[in-house]
Amino acid sequence: QVQLVESGGRLVQAGESVKLSCIASGRTFSTYAMGWFRQAPGKEREFVASYSRIGGKIYSADSVKGRFTISTDNSKNTQYLQLRNLKPDDTAMYYCAASKGYNVTAVREVDYWGQGTQVTVSS
Repeated sequence: QVQLVESGGRLVQAGESVKLSCIASGRTFSTYAMGWFRQAPGKEREFVASYSRIGGKIYSADSVKGRFTISTDNSKNTQYLQLRNLKPDDTAMYYCAASKGYNVTAVREVDYWGQGTQVTVSS
């Protein structure tokens, strides 16, 4: 069992940056593949970025490549998502996710979710 708690979401203007954090508790961080998803109003939850459980390979959605960066601090059981050059289309609830599998790039692969943190980008 693992518990995930996100923080850092806020209201920003287009072009600005935000850094999200996700603290994991319950089991060691390296036991799971970790990632971020987001869900905009009226849309399905979608993959943003993730780390594989073995080797720490990074995966990112095409829509965020070059703008969003995922990172981890295993000593703090924390993963981060740095969001840069934000656009109004990035407005969404951002969720931290953990998977017992090798990687997590789809909703069906997620075993644990955080409660989400809201990022709102004004134009």
